[in-house]
Formats: sequence, structure tokens, C-alpha cells
Amino acid sequence: MASDLQLRGVYIPLITPFAADGSVAVDAVTLLCHEYLDAGAAGIVALGTTGEASSLTAEEKRAVIDACSTVCTERSAQLIVGAGTNNTAATVTAVQALAGTPALVATLIVVPYYVRPSEAGIVSHFRAVADASPVPLVLYNIALRTGRNLSAAGVLEAAAHPNIAGIKQAATGLDLDTLNLLAGAPADFAVLGGEDPFLFPLVLMGGTGAICASAHVCTERFVAMIECGLAGKLEDGRAHAEALLPVVQSLFAEPNPAVFKGVLHAQGRIPSPDVRLPLVNASDEAVQASLAAVLAAS
Repeated sequence: MASDLQLRGVYIPLITPFAADGSVAVDAVTLLCHEYLDAGAAGIVALGTTGEASSLTAEEKRAVIDACSTVCTERSAQLIVGAGTNNTAATVTAVQALAGTPALVATLIVVPYYVRPSEAGIVSHFRAVADASPVPLVLYNIALRTGRNLSAAGVLEAAAHPNIAGIKQAATGLDLDTLNLLAGAPADFAVLGGEDPFLFPLVLMGGTGAICASAHVCTERFVAMIECGLAGKLEDGRAHAEALLPVVQSLFAEPNPAVFKGVLHAQGRIPSPDVRLPLVNASDEAVQASLAAVLAAS
């Protein structure tokens, strides 16, 4: 049996906004969390890929977690925190450090990257972290970034662990492996979409929601699309998906999260459009194109 944690709806993998001096803009973190929960998001994911977690210091990570935790506690929303690395012992230490964080319901643990472990090694990694974690795990399968895909069989093997609640499945399409995962997933194991162009069909095929970076904008419409998928409202959901596709494409025209930050800054919602090296800020052309797509979908 997997964990009894229920994961359903849209979760926002929050950007980490920076002030003009390069510091983390904690006040903006708080405001964004409130905005997204107001728009119907089920919860917040802190320190994911979109949050530039790899460029933050330990103190900055803690400040982001604390700000998100405060809002999620106040709003009775779910908080998920990214803590995975390609080092099992370091990942265990990271998840154990999250113990006692208010509103924390799960930790997001990526398939180990760079070292290219075997599938048996990946499953063993997840089990070791799950054994030590104070909260359930949400696995994160994104072969485009890690160099390793965990097959449906491997995911289902890991899902038998009682402290593994679900997965963010970020395959580059609704591929056969993802379909097999959806068909075979236990009822208490959440499959959350993580590849934004394919969220609606994934939910129609049995997914329970999404960890959706694109929902930093047009949030209410992304929430409505996922709710349509969960309710089987095909025509309404398809209309949302078709309208949102240009938004998704424009936001990922340059490396994530540069365009996201450019758009949010242009909207007056964060103090700067800045990302940290080795990322560079989005081009004006990309930001303007994305703003136009957002306007058309609003």
C-alpha cells in the first residue's frame, strides 16, 4: 500500500523571486503563494526546478520554505518541498531536515541525475529516502534533465512503499510508458502531470492533477482545465487546453524559469526578472510574446 496522502488538482512549483540586489524577495514569495491559492491551486511546491533550487544557499532555501509554510498553514493548503539530489545520503539528510515544517505534506524527490544509475539503483534510492523521510515522497521522473527514465514497472515497484504517495511524471509526451503507469497505478498512488502541454489528456487517462509551472499565469484557467479532466468534461476541458497551449509554448521558449520571471515582472508581481547564472534573463522578444499569449488566453 502507498501512502494515504491525497494529491489532487493543480500545484504551483513556485519560482524564487529575486530583489534588485540579488537577494531572495521573501515578501514576493508570500504574495505569490496567496495569489495562487486564491486562484484555486491545491498547494505550493517549493524548491523545484522552476524555483532554481540548485542556485540557492541553504539559508535561502530555508527562507523560501518558511515563507511558503506560513502561507500554506494559514490557508490550509498543501506544501511540497523539493529535496532530491543525486546523492542518497545527502537526500536523506535534506528530507530529515524538513521534519516539523508546518503544512508540509510531502517532499519531491527527483530521479538521481548525472550518475546514471540502473533502474534497480533508482528504486533502491527512493526506498532508502522513503524509509528515512518524515513525510511521504512524490517521485519526480524527468529524463530530459536527469538522463535516466524510471519505467512504469520501476515506478510501480517503488509505489509499493508505504511512504511513497505519487509521482510527478514529466515525460516528453503522453508516451506508452506513461500510459502503462496510469493503467497500473494503485488507487492510492497519485500520478501528477509534469509536462505542461499534455496535462489534460494525462488527467483524462487517470492522472489526479498536475505540478504545473505554466500555471504561474492564467492560474484559474489551468485549474479549470484540470477540474474538467477530473470530471470528464471533454469539450470544456479541450477548449481550455487549446487556449492554454500557446501560453505553455511561449513560457518555455527559453530556459525555465527565465520567461516566467520576465512575464511576472512585467505584470508587476515580482521585483525583478532576474535568474541566476548559468541561466540568463529572458529576451524582450520572448517576454512580449508570452504576455501576448497570456492576454489572448485570459
